[in-house]
Amino acid sequence: MKSMKGFTLVELVIVIVIVGILSVVAVPVYKGYTKKAMATEGKALLGAINTSQKVYFAEWATFVNSGQSAVLDVNASTNKYFTTFTLSGSGTGFTAGTVGTGGAAGITLSLTGSSNGASSITEIGL
Repeated sequence: MKSMKGFTLVELVIVIVIVGILSVVAVPVYKGYTKKAMATEGKALLGAINTSQKVYFAEWATFVNSGQSAVLDVNASTNKYFTTFTLSGSGTGFTAGTVGTGGAAGITLSLTGSSNGASSITEIGL
């Protein structure tokens, strides 16, 4: 009698079910990681604004406001997901924000800084 080689239909169905369960769990986790990776671009943009604001404050004792944003020399147009930013500043502090586009739609980042050097980034939509 010949020995039969191969898989039975039950074994194949079990493998397909296991792969299906794993994909149901893995896809949402993967999407979360990609959103966090996209948000990194926005954080880098806000980090550049933060550094520029601190340098400007050290020289002029005030922060740049929205009408003077070109003074900071921060170019967001080369970014893929966070291509614009808003800015407001005064003598005691500043705020900056950016909103994601494309795959990063729904992600909003805001930066708050003060004259004592403290700053923080807030994330919404991650």
